[in-house]
Amino acid sequence: MKGSGRPLRLLVFGFDAAEAAQIRRIRSYMECGFEVRAFTMRRDNMNAGFEPFWENVHLSHIRNENFSGRVRAIISSVGKVARNWPVLQGTDVIVARNLDMLAIAAAAQMMITPRPPLIYECLDIHGLMTSGGAKGRLFRAAERRLLARCASLIVSSPAFLRNYFEPVQGWTGASALIENKLWAGPDGPARPTVSGPGGRDKEDAVPLVLGWVGTLRCSRSLALLAAAARQLGLRLRVVMHGAVHHHALPEFDAVLAAHPNMSYAGPYDYPSGLARIYEDCDLVWSQDLWQWGTNSTWLLPNRIYEASYFGCPSIAVAGTETGQRVARGLGWCIPAPSEEALVAFLRGLRPAAVAERRRALLEMPASLFRQTPEEIRDAILLPLGGGNG
Repeated sequence: MKGSGRPLRLLVFGFDAAEAAQIRRIRSYMECGFEVRAFTMRRDNMNAGFEPFWENVHLSHIRNENFSGRVRAIISSVGKVARNWPVLQGTDVIVARNLDMLAIAAAAQMMITPRPPLIYECLDIHGLMTSGGAKGRLFRAAERRLLARCASLIVSSPAFLRNYFEPVQGWTGASALIENKLWAGPDGPARPTVSGPGGRDKEDAVPLVLGWVGTLRCSRSLALLAAAARQLGLRLRVVMHGAVHHHALPEFDAVLAAHPNMSYAGPYDYPSGLARIYEDCDLVWSQDLWQWGTNSTWLLPNRIYEASYFGCPSIAVAGTETGQRVARGLGWCIPAPSEEALVAFLRGLRPAAVAERRRALLEMPASLFRQTPEEIRDAILLPLGGGNG
């Protein structure tokens, strides 16, 4: 990719080497032909035994919801980056995901000659960044200063630009959209065929199976699904797959124990485990409610892409970015994130409607739901003048 004939060298700063989305992103960089070196933190949310398959320098172990620990980790990490000065050399582009890593990456950028462009990747707007308090103002000011050092910005939803980066942070620079689509690589799982097996399309399919798949951290979603399970009884089964963030869902085990028609199937292999998960669901709950009115209202979660790729319709809430996307034939929207709205919708849903929506999804182009190498390459090459942003 470089004029010298060698691959373009990316220096990636990641907040958790074992986090599923971070792993997917680095794998996509490598499969697109980039040479990847990374500096990463570790958290205790998931994949405790995971070992990076890329050249990696471990920076620090941090706990969730630990503000002082995050600050100490940033300071100590800058020193560790400096001690690993040889790893930095020859970098063509730096990519930093989340604000903590951007601060470290900006320091690393100063240690490299010639200075490479810095890309800020933001897949969520943390609640702190929209807070009206003194801490929120401080962090927004810090982010604005760091944004001034960035050549481009990668977001996973256009609403992040429209509602936050442009009006709040005054961003006017280059930006690229990399949605949270399925990254399966060249040998990933095949998509079901419209006429092939899969999906529960029998008219007498009872109970209705509603999935909640991915990162399970939203207390409001858990409460909503539990209320639906309680009201609908044997007519509904709620099945959950993925990594449970117990710091955000301390009630998870108790809720499960109290509802015999709710079950947790545990973590899954990505992407090989997805086909079976979505084949066994009639539809999925795709709306995040964790930071309602800000991040949850703006984001586009990976669930809508994965589910749609495998022909499983989504449920979202009208008026959100997720809801607007789901309303384009990917499923159904309820009018409000309430127990009454969800239960009323599920009571009225017929298996024939689910089967019809499944067939319509599988007739849509796979590129709507599956990431292409061109999307990744264009975003990385944008600050070098080679993207289409």
